[in-house]
Parts: sequence; structure tokens; C-alpha cells
Amino acid sequence: MSRDRALLERALDRGEQDGGSVEFKERLSRDVHLEGGRRESLAAQLRHRILSGDGEATYVVGVTDDGGLAGVDPDTFSETMDVLSLLAEEADAHIENVQTWGVGDGRNEGLVGVATIREGGVLETDDEHVVVGTAGHVDHGKSTLVGSLVTGTPDDGDGATRSYLDVQPHEVERGLSADLSYAVYGFDEDGPVRVRNPNRKADRAEVVENADRLVSFVDTVGHEPWLRTTIRGLVGQKLDYGLLVVAADDGPTRTTREHLGVLLATDLPTIVAITKTDAVSEERVEEVEREVERLLREVEKSPLRVARHGVDAAIEEVGERVVPIVETSAITMDGLETLDELFDRLPKTGQDAGEFRMYVDRSYSVTGVGAVASGTVMSGEVEAGDELLIGPMPDGRFQEVEVRSIEMHYHRVDEAQAGRIVGIALKGIKESAIERGMALLPRDADPKPVREFEAEVMVLNHPTRIGDGYEPVVHLETIGEAAAFYPEDGRLLPGDSGEATVRFKFRPYLVEEGQKFVFREGRSKGVGTVTDIHPME
Repeated sequence: MSRDRALLERALDRGEQDGGSVEFKERLSRDVHLEGGRRESLAAQLRHRILSGDGEATYVVGVTDDGGLAGVDPDTFSETMDVLSLLAEEADAHIENVQTWGVGDGRNEGLVGVATIREGGVLETDDEHVVVGTAGHVDHGKSTLVGSLVTGTPDDGDGATRSYLDVQPHEVERGLSADLSYAVYGFDEDGPVRVRNPNRKADRAEVVENADRLVSFVDTVGHEPWLRTTIRGLVGQKLDYGLLVVAADDGPTRTTREHLGVLLATDLPTIVAITKTDAVSEERVEEVEREVERLLREVEKSPLRVARHGVDAAIEEVGERVVPIVETSAITMDGLETLDELFDRLPKTGQDAGEFRMYVDRSYSVTGVGAVASGTVMSGEVEAGDELLIGPMPDGRFQEVEVRSIEMHYHRVDEAQAGRIVGIALKGIKESAIERGMALLPRDADPKPVREFEAEVMVLNHPTRIGDGYEPVVHLETIGEAAAFYPEDGRLLPGDSGEATVRFKFRPYLVEEGQKFVFREGRSKGVGTVTDIHPME
């Protein structure tokens, strides 16, 4: 018997008892169980189960009153979870976890599920959630530094804390937890709120629930062949700051320059952390710091050594022109208190109070829940029950959907604001119809699918010239699509800036004036800004 199946068997063995915490339900429906006095009665029943279980109740769904495995179809199971969620809210509780199993003989297979319900309402999010995108060359200590930050644990010299950022299959067992944010910690009035073990979703959820201010890290890939993934992480998310790492034993590399270029192309306020200072002499640290300063001045940025000028100056001046530099070691923990203070005090920059908009980064299907779209809320806010549009589809149309539920860092939430990395369960669409690069918008929006747009572009690197019909991959929000370029003057040389018409090769997307993008093809790279759009007829 599998461990998961054992959970179901234990719940069935315990059975329903007058003073117990287990409740059997075959199904719940909105029309029957939320009407008249049934809602209040069932909420009181749920509250009784929670009190009997010292703050936790177990609801077994898809079974008869005597514990027989009846099974229900996926749509009925989804509706039952919706109703149970509303009852839990009525009882000042929330559904913490759901596990499902298939029962039956294939032709008549149904679902049975075990829902764990805990006392206390769902997490209420706030406006103090800072999202940081990390970048840097492979083996420069990026993931190790973040692992030590979020746990407060020194590294052992072999990258032990780096393992905390590995995404394991069990972390997304429910499917509602977005995979973009690989680490999170927070702050309260007493200082940092660390994660005991970032590989345990319950530990991450506890930080999200208890901290007054959250810091999420979108960790990117340092290998040159995976620059596309790095661009996706930095361009496709609603980031507040960039954290570029440079190892003291290696110094700035070509990849360092590439990542810095992407950070600056998106106008992201950036901090440089010089890592592994314990591994070299003070003279070498000074030499690398001067190299970083030269690199920043080459791109017209002003370096600011935090050790010399202080955290107050860094917080006041970081932005369009100034890039603070911090010396760190994940082994000795030198410099990590400085980063803590910066992340605790830096203002949120990426918040947008406009209408709700989210670009889909990935999608998946969850048994009993349905299609889930994950990504970063780019503007506005979204609530469970909202009616939205998703698209454009390949033919340019937008489809109506409803928000079934929202989850952030393994914790269910009622709503999510700009900057939140979330998984949104959607009713009214199959997961197979959702593609990366699609957008979620309010139902009353009037979006225009765009196949072609005008842009101001700058060529950062190219072996020859860019002429009509040049086809790189364009990274705009979470879109990563081949597109043909038609420069206004017929060609663009390395270092040139100019106007170009850009046309997606395969399908339309939602593109708006002012959006930044990166394009690349092999070692050829450039950046651009959308200046005008040509909506499809």
C-alpha cells in the first residue's frame, strides 16, 4: 500500500464519530448544500470537527456514510471542493491540503479525496512582498547565497544550502503551487523570519503566514546554454529588484555581462553581490570589486560600495543609475546581514494598481481541480470567483473562464495583488488549451490580439548585420516566440539602435505599447521597447 493510500485507509478506519474529527461526504453541491439553513448547519458541523481534532479536521469525499468507496466524477469533485472551501471560510478555517485517488473499474472510475482542513482563515496578502530575480555565471554561488539567506544557515563549502532551491516533484503534489519562486523568507518586528527547511512546503507556508514582509527569489540558470531560461525568469516576472552575483575567485565573465545586460534592459534596480570572499585574499576581493565597478561604468551605471557608504545610502540611491555592491560569503555569513537589512527596508517597486493582468508561465492539470495557470500577477488583483478572459488562442479569440481558487507558496489565498507569484485554478477551460505567453484579463476587458508591432530596438551583439527577415526568439513577458524583424533602414549593425517592425512567426499574443523585450538567436542578442501595435482584424 502506498503512503498516500495509507492516509485514506487511516481516515476510513477512524470513521465518523460524534466526538471525532473525521467527516464522510459523498458529494456537496451549491444548489443543495449552500441554500437556506444548510450552509450554516454544515459550517457548524465542520467547526465541531475542527474543535474535536484540536484545530484540524479530515473530510473524506466520494464515500458513503458508512465509508464505502463510491467515487464521484471530476466535475462533481471540483464542485464539492468549492462548496467545502466556502463552508470552511464560514467556520473561520481553510483547506490546507487535498489528496485524491481513482476508484472503480476503468469504465466507471471515480474520485475519492481526503481534504485536511485547519483552523484559521486563509492567508491575507499584503503590499510588502518584494520579488528578487537572481542572475550570474554558473558556480558563482547564486543559489548557495540565496539558500543561506532564507535559512540563516552557513554553507558547508560543498553547496549544501544550494540544495534547498531544487524543485522536487513532491513540492507541487497539489499542482497549485507556482514553480517560479524557488525561495522565500520574510521579516517581522524582531527581524528575519527564516525557513527551517525550504524543501518542506509546510515550512514555506509557515513563513508566508507569519512574516509581516516577504521576500521571494526567482532563481535563474547560470549556464550559457540556458540563457533562454534566465531571460524567461528575468523578463517574464513582475520583479522588484535584480541580484547579480560575481564570484571573487573568478570575477566577471561573459555570462555576467549577458545577465547584467538583461537586468538593465528591463530597467530593473540591481544589487551586485560579490560571493566566495572567504576563498581568496583581501587583495583579490578588491581587484574583483574594481572589475565590477568598471563593468558597471561601461554601461553608464554608478557603483556604490555598501561597506564604504552604508545601507542607508544604498537604499536611498539604488535605482536607474546607482548599483550597490555587497561583499558576501555563504560560509562565514559575512555580508548576509547587510543583504537582510537591504531586503527588509527596500521599497517595493513593481506594484501596479491598474486592471488585473497576468501572463501565463506554465500550466498543468490537477485531478479534482482541473486546469491551473501559474505566473506572476503583473497588475491589479484577482479574487477567487472572478470571471476572466484568457488568450489569445491561436485564432486570436479570448475565452471566458472563472477563478476556482488561488494558491501562493503552498498557501491558499482569497486574492492576490501585483507582484504575487501564484497558481490559479480555472473553470471553463481544459489545460491542453492553455499555452505559455497567454494572458489572463478581466472579463469586461477588450483585448486585441497582436501578430505584428513596431519597436525601438538596440543590437547588443551580432556577428554581422540584422537585415529584413531576421528571425530571433523574442522574449516579452512570458512569451518566447520566433519573430521576423524588418529594420526601418533595412539593416542594423552591432551597437545600432533603430526602429523595426516585428512579426510573430506562428500566432498572436497580447502586446502593449511600452513593454520591454529581449531577442536572441545563438550569440546574437538585443533589447527593445514596443512603440506601436497592429491589432489583428
